[in-house]
Amino acid sequence: MKDISVFKIKAIALHRPFQSKHENFSDPYRNREKPEPLSRAIKTGDRQAAHERLVISSHTMNIYSSRPVVLCLSGHDPSGGAGLQADIEALLAQGCHAAPAITALTVQDTVNVSDFRVLDREWVMAQANAILNDSCVAAVKLGMLGSLEMVDTVAELLRAHPHLPMVCDPVLRAGGGGTLGKDEVGYAMRERLLPLSIIATPNLPEARILAELPEGTADECAHKLLPFCEHLLITGGHGDEQQIHNRLYVRNGQTHTFVCERLPGSYHGSGCTLASALA
Repeated sequence: MKDISVFKIKAIALHRPFQSKHENFSDPYRNREKPEPLSRAIKTGDRQAAHERLVISSHTMNIYSSRPVVLCLSGHDPSGGAGLQADIEALLAQGCHAAPAITALTVQDTVNVSDFRVLDREWVMAQANAILNDSCVAAVKLGMLGSLEMVDTVAELLRAHPHLPMVCDPVLRAGGGGTLGKDEVGYAMRERLLPLSIIATPNLPEARILAELPEGTADECAHKLLPFCEHLLITGGHGDEQQIHNRLYVRNGQTHTFVCERLPGSYHGSGCTLASALA
């Protein structure tokens, strides 16, 4: 694995253009001028333009001629702030296409989680394999898994595709503090998934769980976790400090701190967004 610059934290292989594995796949509109918007075509009575726009709309989910595909395995947040929704928006902003595979359903609002249910192993494997068998996936981003069985499921999936770079966001706590998995899930992720990742992105409370250091500092947690992953980004922002410190640790001893001012207001889903942007 090549070293990743501390000034350019990006997952590798994300500049490969999307390509379907179907032999008969083609993008008939790749080299054509962008058609008239449907509303304008209807107003002007241009039936051919309207028909063409409708055809393109019907193929939108099949044509990603220039966007890298990132397989996202995470939970669904019905409030739309975190989880797969945050993954989709962050990846779209980076010029990528998110292929979301749901690992768990949550009951939560914009503040906290009240309940969650992890999906059956077979359903998650079926979702992921459907994408992997159909699309040229450029990278994988992990979020909430929620159970030991799901950790094993994802580890098995990734071992079958060792060429795929993976960003691991070990989601164990919601922004409001609600649990999204027992501590044992964190230990399992540390042992089975962090070694398969190119970078892990826990916040400090999650890093403490992974490192089994309830009061550990970011440096202490990193010392415990770097034997499991080559690159570790411990994110800040869960206290009330006005400056957010995100600390990148590299196994070879390099460190770098990224500092930004806290935005006014309250947010959740920042960790999901950051990890997806890295992927």
